Amino acid sequence: MHNMAIDIQGLRKSYCGREVLRAVNLGVAAGEYAGLIGANGAGKTTLMKCLLDFCDLDDGSIRIFATHHRRPEARRRLAFLPERFSPPYYLSGREFLTYTAALHQAVPAEDEIARLCEGLELEASALRQPVRKYSQGMGQKLGLVACFLTRPDLLILDEPLNGLDPRARAAVRNYLASLKQNGLTLFYSTHLLDDVQTLCDRVIILHAGEVRYAGSVPDCCTTYRCATLEQAYLASSESLRHAGKPAG
Repeated sequence: MHNMAIDIQGLRKSYCGREVLRAVNLGVAAGEYAGLIGANGAGKTTLMKCLLDFCDLDDGSIRIFATHHRRPEARRRLAFLPERFSPPYYLSGREFLTYTAALHQAVPAEDEIARLCEGLELEASALRQPVRKYSQGMGQKLGLVACFLTRPDLLILDEPLNGLDPRARAAVRNYLASLKQNGLTLFYSTHLLDDVQTLCDRVIILHAGEVRYAGSVPDCCTTYRCATLEQAYLASSESLRHAGKPAG
């Protein structure tokens, strides 16, 4: 496919004889914001691990900006923040940001670091502290700042707002919205469906390892005759349950 940031075809992945992903076909266009939603155990994190070559595929193919996902250059244009992110305990916050930027051949300006930290309510003094003293929320904020500083073309986030207070969550949403005009592609998983409805061009519903819906948020609401994405997701889950599908 042309102009695709992510192109997944026929992806299958099993663990210990249990099929976690079943023939997943999924595309995310360059410049698109796509939200991946589904119940715990639906396969969202496994899909991201496959995408980033953290595990082998049983079958299928993945391309990132038309490059095979196994090739290191496929990941040069992206930044990734995992769920339950923990920075290296032996570094200070500042050292971590410097190290991450250097990996991407980026040299962030001091005012940019200060602006991002202020926006996420990460105190400047925290950057001088070793990250082993950080709370979960502080570590998550540091990881987000590091991702933003690398100025990626593709940002992949797994439950990025976990552990953040409401003000910080709003700040992240607003910053992501501002980056869209620069052509950023966003692919992220979340349980916060209001954020998907606000931010995303498309929503992908993953259920028991299969893509059950992929389309625009308004079309999803129309399909399930609901006013909000949250209501539409609950309606889709209920319809699958009544159809005898296994729970995610």
